[in-house]
Amino acid sequence: MINPFVFIALPMGMAFLIALIGHQYKKSPDFLANLTMGILFILSAICYGKSTIYYIGNWSPSIGIPLVLDGLSGLMLIIINFIGFMSAIFSIQYIEKFYTSKLRYYGLFLLTIAGLNGIVLSGDIFSIYVFLELASISSYALVGFGCGAEELEAAFKYLIMGTIASFFILLGIALLYGATGNLNLAAIANVVQSQGFSDPIKIAFIFLISGFFIKAASIPFHSWLPDAHSSAPSSISAILSGIVVKITGIYCIIRLVYNVFGATVLISHILLYIGLISIILAGIMAFMQTNIKRTFAYSTISQLGYVFFALGIGTPLAIFGAMFQLFNHAIFKPLLFLNSGSVDYQTGEKVINKMGKLNEKMPVTSTSTLIGSLSISGIPPFNGFWSKLIIIIAAVQANLIGPAIWAIIGSILTLSYYSKVLKCCFFGKGAQFNEEKWKSFREVPGLMLIPVITLAFMCIIGGIFIIHGYNGFFGRPVKDIINGPLWYIQSVFGSYK
Repeated sequence: MINPFVFIALPMGMAFLIALIGHQYKKSPDFLANLTMGILFILSAICYGKSTIYYIGNWSPSIGIPLVLDGLSGLMLIIINFIGFMSAIFSIQYIEKFYTSKLRYYGLFLLTIAGLNGIVLSGDIFSIYVFLELASISSYALVGFGCGAEELEAAFKYLIMGTIASFFILLGIALLYGATGNLNLAAIANVVQSQGFSDPIKIAFIFLISGFFIKAASIPFHSWLPDAHSSAPSSISAILSGIVVKITGIYCIIRLVYNVFGATVLISHILLYIGLISIILAGIMAFMQTNIKRTFAYSTISQLGYVFFALGIGTPLAIFGAMFQLFNHAIFKPLLFLNSGSVDYQTGEKVINKMGKLNEKMPVTSTSTLIGSLSISGIPPFNGFWSKLIIIIAAVQANLIGPAIWAIIGSILTLSYYSKVLKCCFFGKGAQFNEEKWKSFREVPGLMLIPVITLAFMCIIGGIFIIHGYNGFFGRPVKDIINGPLWYIQSVFGSYK
């Protein structure tokens, strides 16, 4: 069995190696970063479906720092390292045109990946905080990587909101340690299950969940995300939207709610209605945007609202839909952000009304954007249709007819603003379209097309992941979530030798 520590040590070590030798060997940052991400993706695929507990330094469970590989963390590892690999391939030629220091870029990129891998593997809440800070600080720097006024302002806003979130999380951890005497998640779960929700634990939970909601950019904690995602390099926007928001926010909420504290009726209602509000309000704000990347950024808030909505329903079918939607969003949203980078690469434009007829000049980019747009809008037979259909069926089965209707309206709203993007940018033309400038456009270089073709293909065939249902691809993570705290306690402490 592969030691889970490799998912943290390999990208972290390679980040420092790139910093050491990147000046002497100009092509080494590209080669080493892509090699690292390729290896990590292969290892994550090998580990999927397997379970292991590794205690760093072989300390006892009561004081050791555990790395827990289970179904949920295994799924998150695949998402992190696959999307990281796609973004790294795209970066080879994209970063070369717009930015100067690849060794710093890839160093920060790999540190972000190391932090995200550490979050999903950690079975210790303070270690989660440490890895969260590693991923967050690296991503702050990547958002401001261009060093322009817009980028620095977005990075500063991201830093401030991230710092507030981190303060809430650290305060929650301190209160939780004072109340339980433990940092091990399974040990905390054991105390909560045996002694119940005492007042200090309730307060600690409120601080923790508030901090992670800010990290997840759910409404009303979303203000930092549109600026950060639209100002960052598009390859970084892809991982911010595709994995960073999910891991630093949604994953942590899932782990705490379902495997540590337990999902109460109140918590389920909070998740459900925050999800619904995010779906509708962020969808309206996305429709109002004129910048293509800001449209996609608000869309992220809206689409991840479906995950919270499904988690709030809480039935096994809804949890299945939540995992499927989480996975699908990690496919079609990086696809869309990478394509926005391709458009910027050739046209130098982000304003929708200044573009037009790109399908004639950039056919691969246009077709893959069409596929991603139809998928995220829930149009059959693309992957996004199946995850949204499952969530809506789960809502109807739970007698939540009104919320199910609002979720359908949210999908119609999604189709409307993506139709606007497709019409103005690719298959029509905007009001400020420049015919002379358009004549010089052409398709992006081949390496930038590899990840978008791969992701578009996955949007087309993604429906196969529902085959076999609970015994299929998402079976393990779904079971790990619905089995609750008692299962998590047993799986962690029962596996230690």
